Amino acid sequence: MQHTAAGRPGGNRFQALGPNRLDEIAAKYGLDPQLRESVRLFSLVLPFRVNEYVLSELIDWSAPDADPVFHLFFPQPGMLSPEDEQRLTAARDGGDAGELARTIAAIRAGMNPHPEHQQDLNVPSDPDGPLPGTQHKYEQTLLYFPAAGQTCHAYCTYCFRWAQFVGEPELRFSAADPARAVAYLRRHPEVTDVLVTGGDPMVMTAERLRQHLEPFLAVESLQTVRIGTKSVASWPHRYVSDHDADATLRLFEQIAEAGKTPALMAHLSHPVELEPAIARTALSRIRDTGALVYCQAPIIGRVNDDAAAWARLWRAEQRAGAVPYYMFVARDTGPRDYFKVPLARAAEVFRDAYSALPGLARTVRGPVMSTTGGKVVVDGVAEEPGAGRFFELRYLQARDPRLVGRPFRAVYSADAAWIDDLELAPGTPADIRAAVAAGQD
Repeated sequence: MQHTAAGRPGGNRFQALGPNRLDEIAAKYGLDPQLRESVRLFSLVLPFRVNEYVLSELIDWSAPDADPVFHLFFPQPGMLSPEDEQRLTAARDGGDAGELARTIAAIRAGMNPHPEHQQDLNVPSDPDGPLPGTQHKYEQTLLYFPAAGQTCHAYCTYCFRWAQFVGEPELRFSAADPARAVAYLRRHPEVTDVLVTGGDPMVMTAERLRQHLEPFLAVESLQTVRIGTKSVASWPHRYVSDHDADATLRLFEQIAEAGKTPALMAHLSHPVELEPAIARTALSRIRDTGALVYCQAPIIGRVNDDAAAWARLWRAEQRAGAVPYYMFVARDTGPRDYFKVPLARAAEVFRDAYSALPGLARTVRGPVMSTTGGKVVVDGVAEEPGAGRFFELRYLQARDPRLVGRPFRAVYSADAAWIDDLELAPGTPADIRAAVAAGQD
């Protein structure tokens, strides 16, 4: 198949804009000085990066503090506790660089940089020791973190992998090359899927991406190569007008020609992200290679905790030929208190949005918690006379495959926002209790 990039207008070369460009952003888009200074302060702790496409195409600058995409990408008041904000302000204003660095590190350490025991339970080993830049939580799927893909075109403020971006190597998953991961796959033919993740692998050039992906194609037992990415939303030019957009699409074709299924796991958080024509063109060009596109995102307060927004998003994904896949629950990390949505509210939003969908869009599952034991979906709330109300729960995926699909219950709580907040119902089987307890401190 021949690809022809759909034009390369001069202003569409990617350029990351970080805290050092805040004054420029504020002057161009009319950002309130007080809000600008809050962004500057909080970006000392939370990663901040945007680009001109996000700024010019996705944010409503007439009221940025009420705009969901602004909350999606800009650190702002409320994302740190009042105590941490005071500590950070005092350290910054004190002029002692060492004290500021120690304060930043302490605040980050208190924000649970690696939730659900990623570092101590998910890292596999080979004869040489722990396998760098990988996680193997579920039997069929190996996560692979290429070193050159540990950044993004823009940083989501709620990202549960924010620790990848803050410049502290001990917090980062990173593989310089796939050699050891490929050898691991050959020893573990039960692994049929590789999920290339980050950061965002699609920040890499086509050639660098090929160097990481091509060795996997020789593993006979591998069936699917997944790529987790936010690029369709935050830099769709990657597939349309970047200098190597065509080479990237050709790589997707190469995966298919090798007998593997290429699957793009597109992180789409709000329907506005699919409104620009270039985003829909990007999806069309990706699908023309034979790649599948699955769409997922967490439900986030101030961004998409609204059934109408989710219904619009899932319908837009379906119209674009993509598969609505997951509504996740935000993990307990980063500025979680700012964004968290109680499970009861999340289940209500999911139900109301799901009920408005045509049958072909009802492929989506949610709300789903990616817990230590596995992916737990909240199927709804049940009430029994004399017994009370319960959350109906089920493992969609599990570290122990024997748990998959088995329903269980937890006592209803209007405020619970994670499985740690729940009390399991009497009679819950011991193995499910153990899986739930594994993630509790």
